Amino acid sequence: MVLAAGASGCGTEAPSSPRGSSSPGPTTTTGQASPPRQEPSSQEVLVEVVVTGGFAGVRNRLVVHEDGGWTLDSRTKEPRGGRMTPDGVARLRAALEDPAYDRVPAEPTGEPVRDGFQYTVTHGQHRVVATDGAVPPALRRVLDALPEGGPPTSP
Repeated sequence: MVLAAGASGCGTEAPSSPRGSSSPGPTTTTGQASPPRQEPSSQEVLVEVVVTGGFAGVRNRLVVHEDGGWTLDSRTKEPRGGRMTPDGVARLRAALEDPAYDRVPAEPTGEPVRDGFQYTVTHGQHRVVATDGAVPPALRRVLDALPEGGPPTSP
């Protein structure tokens, strides 16, 4: 049996104003205060990849944060993590923002490979599921840009 997991949410809080500041912040042309612009938090999730299946029945979850920090959890190994290089993060972000990735079907389109893997990739509100033998090229570029050279498939 192959199971897929969804992404967990990761919220951010609005930055607080500096102490002693009595200014309500920037205003619009109507004179109303506009909300402060929020930069992505380093802990904000860039992409989550869950790999399930395979002969050994893996279930691995890789989370890459906006700052390139990543964590990998599996059923059989201790959690581990690292940090992608700035070039690696840029490559991953470009693959995720490619218009072709937006057109990847949300559900698998081909016949699953016996004892193959299922990949559930979540970037923002865009979630796609693909199986070995039916990974569209735009999704393959995302998987290839992940830390350590691809999706975590080892048990």
